[in-house]
Amino acid sequence: MEVKLAATQQELEDAFSIRKEVFIHEQHVPEEEEIDQYEDTSAHFVLYENGQPIGAGRFRSLDGIGKVERICVLQENRKSGAGKEIMNKIEEYAKENGFASLKLNAQTHAIPFYTRLGYEIVSEEFLDAGIPHRTMKKTIQQKTSV
Repeated sequence: MEVKLAATQQELEDAFSIRKEVFIHEQHVPEEEEIDQYEDTSAHFVLYENGQPIGAGRFRSLDGIGKVERICVLQENRKSGAGKEIMNKIEEYAKENGFASLKLNAQTHAIPFYTRLGYEIVSEEFLDAGIPHRTMKKTIQQKTSV
């Protein structure tokens, strides 16, 4: 498995195809909510296995905090470590770009996955696209004083 920061139009299309399969077709999120105004200002990640896209994720800066979004893996590839590969690559990218902490809105069924990666719940449950979520945060590096 290899996670790539989408650098070509094909890699970006691969990320969108995985997101559409998981969120729009499988979870019935309306396309206008899934594909949003932040696509052009986000970093997109694609997980490949044997040359085929099987997972994706998105990262953007929000008020100086790294926001992890749209983490998804095709159903047949879940429970294989694929999600962790995507998260590790996004965290590495965030550190390289000077972010000290990350936050995400986790679907409630995915909370145990994010907890194992060191994220902590920081909100009450809320609905996003009709799906229950909770916000989670993680410190990835200490700010250094100069």
